[in-house]
Amino acid sequence: MTALGFLYPGHSAEDDYPRIEQLLGSDIRVDLVHTDIGEDAHRVDALLEMGSPDRLAAGVQELRHAGAEAVVWACTSGSFVHGWEGAHEQVRTLARAAGMPASSTSFAFVHAVQELDLRRVAVGATYPEDVASLFADFLGAAGIEVTGVRSSGIITAAEVGTWGEAEVFALARAADAPDAQAVLLPDTALHTAAHITALEKELGKPVLTANQVTVWEALRLADRRVNAPGLGALFTREPIVQV
Repeated sequence: MTALGFLYPGHSAEDDYPRIEQLLGSDIRVDLVHTDIGEDAHRVDALLEMGSPDRLAAGVQELRHAGAEAVVWACTSGSFVHGWEGAHEQVRTLARAAGMPASSTSFAFVHAVQELDLRRVAVGATYPEDVASLFADFLGAAGIEVTGVRSSGIITAAEVGTWGEAEVFALARAADAPDAQAVLLPDTALHTAAHITALEKELGKPVLTANQVTVWEALRLADRRVNAPGLGALFTREPIVQV
């Protein structure tokens, strides 16, 4: 059994995680601890506070007791808003507090893009435009070309969590561009786990979503590879292994 730990801010799309656990179809356990979200706002000052060391450290003891082998800060905006160097310092601090390998959803996107050998991506963001542009800057710092950013201008994670299939598909279609090799949907408050394969079929390219890449990143940290076609192209890089 491989136990994966996640620090998830508040309550929006956390039900993606047990769904992903089921789709993995292997000896993987997903443990989720909810962190104090503070002010629910896609605003730079609120996001910086949301991902502060004290808020993240508060959840790690429970994950240690659960036997987690790695921990991922399951929040994209609460990591990339710190910038490239600041986001590195955030996960270093989290790793020290947790006593285990750590990462964040922002780095999960970078590593997933690299895993699929992609160079150009389109971004469909639920965030306001200024916050969405910071994600594009973060990807750019990793050497990833962003062909365009589609912003939805939503302020709260609570509102994003109410979006259903129609809104998710509309965002992905609006973000897609012919020269983009993949479409990225970077909000862990967005329910996407049930739609990834259908999105990829419609767009004809990989679709990377926040909760999907977050779990993949935790598996990477734990040195596990799982073939799970129901989670899209990112999870079909390895041959099927019976466990």
